[in-house]
Amino acid sequence: MRNTNHFLCLLMMFSGLAIGFTPSTRAGDWPQILGPGRDGQAVDEQPLTPWDPSGPKELWAYELGQGFAGPVVARQQVIIFHRIGTSERVEAIDRKTGKRLWKTDFDASYQGTYNPDHGPRCVPLIHDQYVYLFGAAGELHCVRLSDGTPRWSRSAYEEFSGQDGYFGAGSTPIVADQKLLVNIGGSDAGLVAFDLETGKTVWKATQEAASYSSPTSATIAGQPHVFFVTRMSALSVNPRNGKVQFRFPFGQSGPTVNAATPLVFENHLFVSAAYGVGANLSRIDNQKATTVWSNDSVMSSQYSTCVYRDGHLYGTHGREDFNNGELRCVEAMTGNQKWRVADFGTAHTILVEKHLLLLNSEGQLRLANTSPSQYIELASAQISSSTTRALPAFSNGVLFLRDNNGFTGKLRSISIR
Repeated sequence: MRNTNHFLCLLMMFSGLAIGFTPSTRAGDWPQILGPGRDGQAVDEQPLTPWDPSGPKELWAYELGQGFAGPVVARQQVIIFHRIGTSERVEAIDRKTGKRLWKTDFDASYQGTYNPDHGPRCVPLIHDQYVYLFGAAGELHCVRLSDGTPRWSRSAYEEFSGQDGYFGAGSTPIVADQKLLVNIGGSDAGLVAFDLETGKTVWKATQEAASYSSPTSATIAGQPHVFFVTRMSALSVNPRNGKVQFRFPFGQSGPTVNAATPLVFENHLFVSAAYGVGANLSRIDNQKATTVWSNDSVMSSQYSTCVYRDGHLYGTHGREDFNNGELRCVEAMTGNQKWRVADFGTAHTILVEKHLLLLNSEGQLRLANTSPSQYIELASAQISSSTTRALPAFSNGVLFLRDNNGFTGKLRSISIR
C-alpha cells in the first residue's frame, strides 16, 4: 500500500457533463469532458478495427506545462489548459499539424499542497463560440473559440468562499438552460449559476462542499435535471432556479474523494466512488430518486467513469494507489457482475460503436468488444511511457491524450484508424 499523499494525488483532475451537441460543434467533435453527452460515448464515428502489431500511429506531440486538465476538440481545434510559470494558459492546437493557433494567459496563484503540481485540473468546456475554463484556484474564464480573446472572468472561489480541498478546484462546469453551473462549495453558495454572456451571478444554492466529480444533465419525463455528486451527496437541481429536486447521502468524511462523473441512462442515475462509498443505481421519477441497488463490491470507481451499452456497465473497479484496478462488466439493473479482468489498472473508457477504447494510467491502450459474456480484447499497445491519468478525447478516429512526467507533459495525437 502506498502512502496517503500518493493516493490523494491520483484524483486531482477529474470532472464533467452535459447532454447533446453544442451549436458550435459538429458530429465527431468532443467539446467537453467525457464527450458530446458527458457519458464517454463517441458520436458519428466510424467503427474501429484492430491496429497492427506495431501499434497505432502517433501523428504529433505538443509540449505542455503543469496540470491534469484533459483536451477537448471542436472542428480543427484541440483546446488544452495548462500552467506555464505564473500563468494558466489556454491554447488552441491545429488538430492536423499539431501547431499552435492561439494562446491566452491568465495570472495563476494556486500552490499545490498534497501534490506539488500547480496546474489546472478541470477540462475546458466549448459551448457555442466560446471556451469556458475553471482554474485550480477557482478562477472562471470565458474566451472566444476563434482566437482566444478574453470575454469575462470571475474569481469564483474568492467571491463565494470556495475551498481548495486536497488539490484545488476540480469539478468541471456544465452549461444548462443557457447558464454555466459550477460546484464551488461555498458556505452559502455550494452551487452557483453564471450568465454565459456576462459572467454575472444568476442564482446560488445549497451549502454542498465541492468534489472532484463533474455534473451531468438530462431531461427525464419533461423535467430538466443537472446531477451533481458533491463532497457528501448526490443531488439534482433545476437549472432554471437552482431548486434541489432530490438529494441522497453519497460520500465519506476523512481523506476520501468523489471523482467519477454521474452517469444517466434510461431514466436511471448511476454514481460510483471508492474509499468505502461504493456505487448506487437510482430510478428517477419526476423529482424523486428511488434506490434500485447499492453496494461497495461491484463497481467502486476511484476516479474513472463507466460507459453504458445494451443494459451493461463497463468500467474499472478499485484504486490505483492500491494497485487493485479491475476492468468489469456489470448488469446495470441488477448489479450482477458478468466478468472481470484482474490487474487491469485504472482506465478511462470510451465507447465507440460496439467497441471499448481503454487507456489506463500507465500509458497502455486497449481495444475490446462490448460483450457481456466475456472480455474479448482485440488489440493493445503502449502509447506513452509517462503517466496518463488526464481524461482523453476522441474525435474522427483520433485519440487526443495528455500525459505527465514530473512538471511537464505532452499533448499527443494518436490515429486509431
